[in-house]
Amino acid sequence: MRSTCSLYIDVGYLLASAATRVTGTSLRSGIHVDYSGLVSALVETAQDRSGLPVLRVYWYDSARHGIPDVQQERIGELSKVKLRLGRFGVNGEQKGVDLRIGLDLVAHARNGTSDVFFLVSGDDDLTEAVEEAQVHGVQVVLLAVPTATGTSHGVSRHLIRAADELDIIDGGVIDAAVLKVDRQPVPAPLPTSPAPLGVPATRPAGRTPLDVAARARASSTPRPSSVLAYSSTTGSPAQVLPGYDHDEAKDDPAIDEVVTRVLTSFRESATADEKLELARARPSIPREIDRALLLDASVAMQHYDLDENSRYRLRARFWEKYDEG
Repeated sequence: MRSTCSLYIDVGYLLASAATRVTGTSLRSGIHVDYSGLVSALVETAQDRSGLPVLRVYWYDSARHGIPDVQQERIGELSKVKLRLGRFGVNGEQKGVDLRIGLDLVAHARNGTSDVFFLVSGDDDLTEAVEEAQVHGVQVVLLAVPTATGTSHGVSRHLIRAADELDIIDGGVIDAAVLKVDRQPVPAPLPTSPAPLGVPATRPAGRTPLDVAARARASSTPRPSSVLAYSSTTGSPAQVLPGYDHDEAKDDPAIDEVVTRVLTSFRESATADEKLELARARPSIPREIDRALLLDASVAMQHYDLDENSRYRLRARFWEKYDEG
């Protein structure tokens, strides 16, 4: 049997890291991806680095109830690509993806399917699976997405120590396949008659009708004396965390930066309907936005798993920044 290499792609890591490189935030709706071109480029990367043909590409992603959407079905139809799906948890987090990757790494290593495994991920939870695969004589190489400065993005130190090598994907590969979505605002129609005196004929720059409506609703709604943290899925108010002091929180600058970037990316890429949906969903935060907030904050604050206090401040600050416009 000829020697081969295999490619294991954690799509959550790949797209979040690629989006961060291109837009400054992991919000996946802010990017457009040429999946066929991206898979082909990663296959070429693995083959060039190992000098071996790729046996198969394993594509790990999440789907509602584990059922692939149209895009995922198309990816699964690409040559040599095996679609492996987890599901979304109640809070929008991935469920079962890490487990599938880990089980496949160990089973494939035990069966000797390939000599070199290329793992596109940064998840600390895969460390033990990598070490177990190595016991069976397989070489495991991490392929990391580069940041805008060329360093590896979001890879656990434990995972780096466990792997045989850390390699960085050529930034040109990411830039060619992942593009920023930038929806230009629709110009306001010219008035058919002169505007009454004292009334501006045009809206202030950067304000859409949806923004104006949302701000009007916010200003007319009585605000509680203390800020509440909200669930990302139910929208129900959570308990105010004891000992919370916004002015003295050392992570507040990082939280502000993360929230600003996510909101900017959303406003630049979202359709009018998506912006209206966000305004209507308040105080809930849609899953994709909440996931980007948590992931970006985890990276910015160097915390693998954010505590409840940090999650509270992050979500509360999101709506504060939203109201600032």
